[in-house]
Amino acid sequence: MREEELLKRLVAVHGVSGYEKAVRRIIEEEAAPYADGMTVDAIGNLIVKKNGTGGGKKIMFAAHMDEIGFMVKKIESDGRLRVCNMGWNWTGSAYNERVEFQNGVNGVFGCQGWIEDAKNDAGKLFIDIGAISAEDAAKYVKIGDVCGYFGPWTELVNDRVSARSLDNRIGCYQLLEALKENDGTYPNDIYYVFTVQEELGCRGSKAAAQRIQPDFGIAVDISPAHDYPCDLEGSNAIDGGTGIKICDPSVVCDEDLVAIMEKCCREKGIKYQREVIDKGGTDASSMNLSNMGVKAGGIVTVVRYPHSQCSVASKKDIEAGVDLASAISAYKFSEM
Repeated sequence: MREEELLKRLVAVHGVSGYEKAVRRIIEEEAAPYADGMTVDAIGNLIVKKNGTGGGKKIMFAAHMDEIGFMVKKIESDGRLRVCNMGWNWTGSAYNERVEFQNGVNGVFGCQGWIEDAKNDAGKLFIDIGAISAEDAAKYVKIGDVCGYFGPWTELVNDRVSARSLDNRIGCYQLLEALKENDGTYPNDIYYVFTVQEELGCRGSKAAAQRIQPDFGIAVDISPAHDYPCDLEGSNAIDGGTGIKICDPSVVCDEDLVAIMEKCCREKGIKYQREVIDKGGTDASSMNLSNMGVKAGGIVTVVRYPHSQCSVASKKDIEAGVDLASAISAYKFSEM
């Protein structure tokens, strides 16, 4: 990988939806030497602009900084913490697993009764931080505090990696690397946007697209794998190359933009796969419907066990996504 240590830093820092500041600080530090302009908007999006040479298009890439997590809604008399979802979580994935709060307090998930009876209801779960009473717990955690999964970077065989928050620190990494490769000779004005609150309904990209008013909006995100036994069906495969989004329940990608992305892959020798999913969505949806409509597309990295503490991805697929983002940035859209 180009800068593996950067991705390790990104997945290690917590940034549950609405609380992305720590992630943004790392990205700002990395992006500053390469940017022609940087703005943090009122909702918390980081907008990094790289000027083109003129006569090109305005391209907005969107990679969300936030991760799924939980928020404390009640402290029980015995010190257990009751929570609600921040984004979409599997209760089965959380059960008996570790979580970490922003202030460093750790906890373990339990369930009120059989986990099979929870029916994916986070309200049936609780977090045990070791407290012995409500008063004791309140010394460490407050109502409204958020936590994310504990899942350190772990190397697997065949150039695969497991970690928490690969959704979507992979996309953040890819945009940073594409920015660093943008030498200012591209015809297009490129906006590398690191968005907030995607897991709560693609909120950040909606505000950013309204500000930028791009010609093209391209989400850079992950997509669930289908090449192992799971509850989903489709064609997404680890090591299948970068994914070019065709359709999901929230967006039908512009067919001409999809064709150009495929052309870029063929011309640059980038391994790719066409991505169709029937559950989930990305920031492409809100960019697509912004202003009076924007041509939308997506670059995705196929990931196993998404929305968990131990997602799995291929380093080769991650790097292919950087290559495609760079190729699109340099493309001459004169015929569109």
